Amino acid sequence: MNHRIQQDTTRRKFLALSTASAAVALWPKNNSLAATVSSSAVELKLGLVTYQWGKDYALPELLKVCEQTKYAGVELRSTHKHGVEPSLNASQRAEAKKRFADSPVALVGLGSACEYHASNPTVVQKNIDETKAFIDLSAELGGSGVKVRPNGLPQEVPVEKTLEQIGKSLRIVGEYAAKANQQIRLEVHGKGTQEIPNMKRIMEVADHPNVVVCWNCNPTDLNGQGFEANFDALAKWMGTVHIHDLRSGKVDYPWAALFKKLKACSAQGFTGWCLMEDGATPADIPAAMIENHSVFQSMIA
Repeated sequence: MNHRIQQDTTRRKFLALSTASAAVALWPKNNSLAATVSSSAVELKLGLVTYQWGKDYALPELLKVCEQTKYAGVELRSTHKHGVEPSLNASQRAEAKKRFADSPVALVGLGSACEYHASNPTVVQKNIDETKAFIDLSAELGGSGVKVRPNGLPQEVPVEKTLEQIGKSLRIVGEYAAKANQQIRLEVHGKGTQEIPNMKRIMEVADHPNVVVCWNCNPTDLNGQGFEANFDALAKWMGTVHIHDLRSGKVDYPWAALFKKLKACSAQGFTGWCLMEDGATPADIPAAMIENHSVFQSMIA
């Protein structure tokens, strides 16, 4: 190689590396989303959604149980005993923030019930405003995002119109979330809306990098062309995942195929969080968590 060309090539590589290093150095160290999301392959991590296994735990007990059962993070579903809600005053917020700061258990985010499918514009706006309050709270406490959902399709409204309305609402809250360095995690949820083609249309309309999908491991994931095609349809928007009881015979779902897909997922917003959320509450919750942790580790090995 010509010596001058070699010098120029070396110089370009050095400048590229310097620019990248500078960008990393300028990124805030306490930036929760930056610490959670990577554009390269992300390690899969097991966490808990407080629905239903954690709904009756106050926050100190919840963090203790998660630590003892080796669940690395938690999504706090709204209305549960942990009490972490936008209505908290300044001192209560400071206390909750300190509890997470003193715990090895991460606040993955807040699980709101905010939804944007209603035919009444006033109701939609109320949910948008409530989402913003959850975003502010998550950012203040050190979380990295807020889970929202669609919850059905009003019969009196054309389906496409509702899907566009949900997507446009998501763009609004996504823009707000970006300012707080938070994700909006759209749960694959609701009769009709959880169908993958409809969810895909919603995400296409939303079209915002801070709006991601919360894959929910629904039976409808197997509809149409099957699991792999449905997963691939939403893969580029993958953010978090809600899994269910992994113990043998508890939930019939292609777990091996799911974890294989997740391990290969390179979506820019994918956090790696696989969050246990199951409607059937076991008699001994910590024991069930420990058993699921063991199964999870073997499945992702």
